[in-house]
Amino acid sequence: MKDSHLTLRLPAALARTLARWAAAHGVPKSQVAREAVARYLVGSGGETSPPALAARDLARHWAALPRLLPEEADGLAADIAAGREALPPVVTPWE
Repeated sequence: MKDSHLTLRLPAALARTLARWAAAHGVPKSQVAREAVARYLVGSGGETSPPALAARDLARHWAALPRLLPEEADGLAADIAAGREALPPVVTPWE
């Protein structure tokens, strides 16, 4: 299926904000607008679903994704371990 083309007019301040955000995250402005429209429509009960992220797109933007600091990763691991310990034991029906 061929994509549809849309021309969009934005107030100057919003256009600058969009351009800065897209540049800071290393993504095209059109991708940001596409994802924002998809989220808006999904949130309002629209028929569309958010766009799937292709592996090649994820690989291209991997370096720009936020990372946990070692202390944050340790804290997350401790929280996960504590959560697992708080779960009741699993009892299988055949035991």
